Order: sequence, then C-alpha cells, then structure tokens
Amino acid sequence: MNKEPNHQLAAVMAEAGASNKGLAKRVREVAERHGEPLGTTHVAVQRWLNGGGIQQQTAAFVAEALSDKLRRRVTPKDLGFPGSAPTPALMTGMSYAGSLAETLGTLDSLTHQRPEDGPTTEPPLPDADVHAAALAWLVSRPDGIPTEAAFTRRVSMRDVAAIRTAAGFFMQLDFQFGGGHAHKAFRHYFREDVLPLLGASYTAKVGEALFAAASEMAQLLAWSAYDSGNHVLADRYLMSTLRLTQVVGDRMMGARILTNMSHQANYLGQVPRAMTLARASVEGGKAHSTPRAMALFSAHEARALSSARDHKGAARAMNEAERFFERADSADDPEWLSYMDEAELIGEFCHCFRDLGQGPEAVRFAERAVALTDPKYVRTLGFCRMVLAQSQLLNGDVEEAVTTAGLAVEGGDALQSARFQRYVGDFQREVSTHATNPIVQQFNGQVRDAMNRLDDE
Repeated sequence: MNKEPNHQLAAVMAEAGASNKGLAKRVREVAERHGEPLGTTHVAVQRWLNGGGIQQQTAAFVAEALSDKLRRRVTPKDLGFPGSAPTPALMTGMSYAGSLAETLGTLDSLTHQRPEDGPTTEPPLPDADVHAAALAWLVSRPDGIPTEAAFTRRVSMRDVAAIRTAAGFFMQLDFQFGGGHAHKAFRHYFREDVLPLLGASYTAKVGEALFAAASEMAQLLAWSAYDSGNHVLADRYLMSTLRLTQVVGDRMMGARILTNMSHQANYLGQVPRAMTLARASVEGGKAHSTPRAMALFSAHEARALSSARDHKGAARAMNEAERFFERADSADDPEWLSYMDEAELIGEFCHCFRDLGQGPEAVRFAERAVALTDPKYVRTLGFCRMVLAQSQLLNGDVEEAVTTAGLAVEGGDALQSARFQRYVGDFQREVSTHATNPIVQQFNGQVRDAMNRLDDE
C-alpha cells in the first residue's frame, strides 16, 4: 500500500527554509534540550516527507524545532502528523525556555492538565532551576515582537480587549469561588483563543498589548492551580509566564510573577527560595514599576523575611512597602493591580506580624484587614479572619480565636480554596492543645459539617 506524501510537513519546511539535514540537526538539538537525545538524520526526515510514521514524542520535537525557526507556534497537527499528543511538559524539572516557541509549546501542554488530578510522584522544581530562571529574567533583554508571521489573521486591539475582559471575568470567579472553579473553561479559552493569536500577525503596538494580556491570563492560570493545591503545575505555569513577559520586556508583570513564585514558596515552607525570589522581584521591578506595584513586591519581601524570623529585615521591608503605598495614586496602574488596596497591604502585614510571633500587632493589623476587606473578596476575607484567629490564639484568647475562626468557616465559599483549607487545618492543630474545651470541639464539628456540605454542592 502506497503512503501519501506529507505535503503539510513539506510546506512548513519550505516556509522555514529548512533542508532535510538542517531539520534533522534542529530536532536533535531540541531533543537534547529536553533531556531526550535522538539520533535523527536526514533519512528519517525524508521518510516523514514520504508519509512514514513518527513517534508522538519525536513529532512534538519536530514541531518545536520548526516553531523556533519560524518564530511562531507550530503544532504536530500542523505538520500532518495525525494523532500526535500535545508537546509534553517537562515533569522532572523545567529550565527557563530558550525561545518563544518553546514557551508557547509548554503553555499549550500545561493547559491539557487538570489541577484536580494533582501530581503523585512529580518533584517540585529544584532551587537551581528557579534561581537560574530568576537570574535569566533579571539580566534579559526583550526578544522583540515577531511581526512577520505568514498568517492572514490580523490581530487588533479589539482582540486584546476581549482577552482582558475574559481575564477580569476569570479573576472575579477566582476571588469568589477559589482557583478550581471554571478552570476547565479558563484553560480551554487560553489554549484555543489566546495562544493562537500570539502566532498571528499584528503591528508592534498591538503585539505589545497582546503579549501583556496573554501574560496576565497565564499568571491567572498559575495562580488558580496554586490555589487548587497543585503546586507542581503552578510552578510550571509561573516559570513559563515569567519567560513570556520577556518577549516585550514587561518588567512590572515579570516582577509580579516572581512575587507570586515567592508567595508560593513561602506557603510551602521554602523560605530561602521565597526570600531570593522576593528580592529578585523588588530589584527587577523597581526601575519599571508603579509605586503601587512596588508596595506589593516589598510587602512580599516582608512576608518572606517574617517567615525567616528576620525582625529587622521584615520591619525595613514593611516600611518600604508603606512608603511606596503612600504614593500609590501618583501613577496609572494596570488593571490587574486594582486589587492592591489598603486592605490588601494591611492583610500582608498581619501575616508578617503573625509569623514574627508579635501577637498584639498581629491582632491589630488583622482586625483592620477584616474591617477594610470588601466582602466580595470572599477568600481574602477568609484568610484575614483566620490570621486574626491565629493571632488571638498567640495572645492566649482561645475562645475569641475560635469564634473568629468559626466566622471564617461560616463564609463557606472560601473553603473552595485548598489554601484556605490549609489555614483552617493549621488553626485546628494550633488549638488542639485545648481539645477538651467545648468551644474547640464545637468548632471542629463545624469544620466537618462545612466540608461535608462542600462535597454535596
């Protein structure tokens, strides 16, 4: 039976100006980059052109090689390789991507993974990879926008506005219902409606706005994976999004991604990593960010230093955050920063004082955070109430602490967040020394009932 020649592969190779030998060499380089050495030669390329079969992994490497050459995303399906799997995400570590095409391929692959499936044996990104990525971003120069894509689709500011509107919608869902809510729809939108636009045609002005909007959406996917408790997936989204900000040199968004990485590391007890990432965020963002953004970055440096029990360093960072915030209204901020208000800043500070073991200050700031937080930010309000409860417990006010924690759990919707569930679990452990107290027993029953209701909803 005669095989049909692969005209799609031939057409893309011709567009890229790639010979059989040249493509074989590029495929070997891509495979080596992924830690999967191949012995691909020009003979194999000719076999594919003649319609011969190809392994799914190899097809993904061919697509990445041609994506690198063309500076636009090419999928195995575009090359006439039917049934090919999405480019696999590296699950044993992921270095900072060397190209835009590699970044987009990784992001595409990540959108096929569900946070609720959770990793089993996959390790977190090693410190060496994370620190290397932060350094690479700090010393990077913008790639420049690829404006010569051979596509008829022309992206406009209307398309960018649609992405930003969708980002606002998904952010609202995340704040109210937790990271896992609507994640499937979010992933599908990003994969099918956002990523293809990055490989289309646009002016430099539209391209800059487009990549900024895409980075904003990618970091929302990272954050929602984090809030769902899938830290391996969140790690990889964050790393890829950091690389995406480099395309147009969006230093403020890049610094925000480093801040998010620090936040996650701090939450996981990786304190040295959290401090390194927070400092990289402050240093990388300070010449390119608004005062409101710098207040956010400095506050998270304070959070990391508080976890390290560095009282002097944490006080310095909080003072810097406060000084930046005093000038917050002196510059135009991007829409993604709108949540960074006084309540958010005070909420970060109450975490700091709690971690420093300063009960009275922690209570004072946590009470202010609860009072100032808009009730529409259900999860944030729940966090602040739980920190208030922990702070009251630090002061020895057991019954008051349990009452406060009960109000947080009563909120209900915050329990959709794996992070909020962790706050509740931490408090239950801390108050377990008073396990015979009836109010503590009543609270534990309230938590069980709330979790059971969550399963039914």
